[in-house]
Amino acid sequence: MWTIGLYVVALIVVAITTHWTYKWRNPKCCRGKLPPGSMGFPLVGETIQFFVPSNSLDIPPFVKNRTKKYGPIFKTSLAGRPVVVSTDADFNHFILQQEGKLVELWYMDSFGKLLGQSGPGDESSATSTGEIYKNLKKSVGDCLGPEILKQLIPELCNMADQTLASWSEQHSLEVKHECAKMTLNFTSRHLFGYDPEKSGVNLSEMFASITQGLMSFPLNIPGTAFHRCMQMRNKIFKIIRDSIEERRRASPDSRRGDFLGRLMDDMESRSLLTDEIITYAIFALLLATYETIPSTLTVAIMLLGEHPLVVQELMNENDKIIEERRNAATSLTWKEYKSMTLTMQVLNETLRISSSAAGILRKTTKDIQLNGYIIPEGWTIFILPSAIHLNPDLYQNPLSFNPWRWKDSGVTAGAKSFIPFGGGQRSCSGSEFSKVFMATFLHVLVTKYSWKKVKGGEIARSPTLSFGNGYYIRVSKKTK
Repeated sequence: MWTIGLYVVALIVVAITTHWTYKWRNPKCCRGKLPPGSMGFPLVGETIQFFVPSNSLDIPPFVKNRTKKYGPIFKTSLAGRPVVVSTDADFNHFILQQEGKLVELWYMDSFGKLLGQSGPGDESSATSTGEIYKNLKKSVGDCLGPEILKQLIPELCNMADQTLASWSEQHSLEVKHECAKMTLNFTSRHLFGYDPEKSGVNLSEMFASITQGLMSFPLNIPGTAFHRCMQMRNKIFKIIRDSIEERRRASPDSRRGDFLGRLMDDMESRSLLTDEIITYAIFALLLATYETIPSTLTVAIMLLGEHPLVVQELMNENDKIIEERRNAATSLTWKEYKSMTLTMQVLNETLRISSSAAGILRKTTKDIQLNGYIIPEGWTIFILPSAIHLNPDLYQNPLSFNPWRWKDSGVTAGAKSFIPFGGGQRSCSGSEFSKVFMATFLHVLVTKYSWKKVKGGEIARSPTLSFGNGYYIRVSKKTK
């Protein structure tokens, strides 16, 4: 009797599991037909397959294979959530214009916890919508607008020269790590007046732990990557909060006109912001800076090292700028920066190929109709920039490094097919700063220094960009 009972229980468990698995893999929508695709295994979905890295700059195999099978828009399940992945430039452009109408900002759980987002509609963090976000974006624009950038260029040139001079004294260096340290040191000084070098703090190592934790399960217990991630976040929060208190103790006349200063002035005049929101905002900007600029510069140096003809043309353009100055010792000017045609083409091509941002996430607030299909309310839409930037229908030989493709690219460089800084009202306010930063660095690099690969260069995309065991170079100062 016990044996028969066990068989019956086993059959019931199998039947329930089979039924549950079938329902998971074949979700129904009473309001219409869902996009094609697979939901994978219960709870796990296709998360593991999604994060399997490919040793290439190409579109991740997970997306490439499913696009071939299902088309440019398909459904899946990631970390237990129903997701629609889009590689369609027109649909992506449409979605990025619909924030506050059909979609809202959404982050995966680990990122939401990191930035203090407790749930939908939460306005306590730097990711919030509405007046707080508009105010923050305006402040970023004011601090990183053209007039401010014109004043920053000489400082950027000096920073690049000092950094490269220190690199030239080393036998070899890992590019991504050193670029991250340079970028974070500069941006932290100009965002909230903090100098990591004087304080003896290595922000790049702290942010490296944070990014590792972001790609892990958000389990905040000792010993996990996410726990270390949150520990590092809290340390950086303390640094920012201490800076806020220091400013508050200073007289209003002695406050700096940087990002922190502007936010504190706004907090006193309108009482819209809080210390918590300002802390999250500065942290979010530092996090964005840590990942995008260093990764793009690393890919640029790698690609340029493989294309000596491009380096020669880049040197010709930048050497000519110096030759045409009345005083060759003066720094790069805004007018000269705007004249750097090939340099900008190199940056556009690097941004296109690298596509360092993993993706753009939005959550539907209403049902969305699409070519006979429906994306239900509450589902996540995952926009993958690399799938657009490396699409052979949009870019000929997309994996080929060809800066000259941008020479007459009025259509290609449009908002639909080139989105390295996002789009819509959430497009990156610091995009011009990023371009000025990288162009200035390349200007100093090719006019005053040379470099040679030492080892490394293995790239993986999963869909974030990583550099294996690193990319090492040796830098030398040019002799006159």
